[in-house]
Amino acid sequence: MRLFRLIKIIYVSLRFGLDEFFLTQKSIIGLHKLFNFLLFFRNIEQPRAVRLRLALENLGPIFVKFGQMLSTRRDLMPLDIADELAKLQDQVPPFPSDQAIAVLEASYGKPLSQVFQSFETLPVASASVAQVHFAVLPDGRAAAVKILRPGIAKTIAHDMALLKVAAELLEKLWADGRRLKPLQVILEFEKHLSDELDLTREAANGSQLKHNFAASNLLCIPEMYWDFCTADVLVMERMYGTPVNQVDTLRAAGINIPKLAADGVEIFYTQVFRDGFFHADMHPGNVQVTADGRYIALDFGIMGTLTDSDKHYLAQNFIAFFRRDYKRVAEVHIESGWAPAHTRVDELEAAIRAVCEPIFDKPLREVSFGRVLLRLFQTSRRFGIEIQPQLVLLQKTLLNIEGLGLQLDPELDLWKTAKPWLERWMSEQVGWRGLFNALRSEAPHYATLLPQLPRLLHQRLHEDQYGRIEHVVQQLLTQQKRRNNWLIIIAVLLLAHFAWRNWGG
Repeated sequence: MRLFRLIKIIYVSLRFGLDEFFLTQKSIIGLHKLFNFLLFFRNIEQPRAVRLRLALENLGPIFVKFGQMLSTRRDLMPLDIADELAKLQDQVPPFPSDQAIAVLEASYGKPLSQVFQSFETLPVASASVAQVHFAVLPDGRAAAVKILRPGIAKTIAHDMALLKVAAELLEKLWADGRRLKPLQVILEFEKHLSDELDLTREAANGSQLKHNFAASNLLCIPEMYWDFCTADVLVMERMYGTPVNQVDTLRAAGINIPKLAADGVEIFYTQVFRDGFFHADMHPGNVQVTADGRYIALDFGIMGTLTDSDKHYLAQNFIAFFRRDYKRVAEVHIESGWAPAHTRVDELEAAIRAVCEPIFDKPLREVSFGRVLLRLFQTSRRFGIEIQPQLVLLQKTLLNIEGLGLQLDPELDLWKTAKPWLERWMSEQVGWRGLFNALRSEAPHYATLLPQLPRLLHQRLHEDQYGRIEHVVQQLLTQQKRRNNWLIIIAVLLLAHFAWRNWGG
């Protein structure tokens, strides 16, 4: 089977002239010309980016999905290719209903009539990995049932093995192969696909996002019906809303469109900076709006995560951008290790200013984040900055937010909307508020550690053969009174925190 699949891939690649991408070195350019002469069935009149998109569409849903991911990697792809691949649509014909029922009955080990009160055999949505049906649970709750495509794991394994071989060849034969790192991109793609193939993981993602926004009136997340979820089947609450890109319908229903656009920005920054856990596939097909103007998020197969360190440096970058403090942006890049330590701050500052200054004080409709990101990536390469893998999904999500914002409110000023929220968040992370929040979160650890300190210190002193520790302790005991005063202040703060935690909080 893998051999036949390889033959098809080679045929489609030659048919659309994809050999042009890597047969460009002088030693082998003659082979490309020979192909043009011998292969009469080739279609090479269209631009290379268009031919690549058509080839991926011909090779099937996994290659379409791969092309969609490549379109987000503007740090790696030439602009013409990234723009063309962004046109790929993941509209895949559904698989037969009898196969869907077979998957369900195999997962539950009993007839479908004993699982659901009713089940709609006609799917309401279909994608490359799964499709969705509506159903009613035995207790009458309306549900959406997501079912993996039969045999999709085997198909993906075959295609990924072939893609890896192709990537290795590209790195050897294509002049830009090493710089663009196609094998690294494919391994990243494989990781995301493997996550999407386990629907219990997706259910857990949705459940976590629902918990994070439990107190919010901006975002609705469906409840996961865990008793009905398996690795191949996800069953969740059926949501009722209008797709976010149907702006005329939303406006006719009385939805405040400018507020909706601003709420979307707040939801994005809340997920990224407060939680470090964000929906990374927020295209219009996965976002709806309730009758009262709240967002509905669907499909949690692709989620992004950020560490506390990532959040801290990102927030500093954003705020410095909003303040046009490009020197601070450059410093943050170096402090975080994103830029080499030997980078000159003034040179990086000047390069970032040249990219970002033209976009300020403009409404969203006049700003292309795709072009801004492209220029930033070009600047990054010039200074030897490696694009951080954990930020790739964040870049993709930011582009999705841009698209939604343009559709909802072309006059939205993304900078002015985001700046107050970020400044408020930063005030909670630094200064006295940040200190008390940190003390509160670490209090259980302190309560366990502090009683052990005398015993641990005595034990270490006993083990010290040369008296070095005892000498240091004697020095500490004879320090100036100012040091003792600081210890008293810290002790008072700790006592006040514990008192507040036990009696006030």
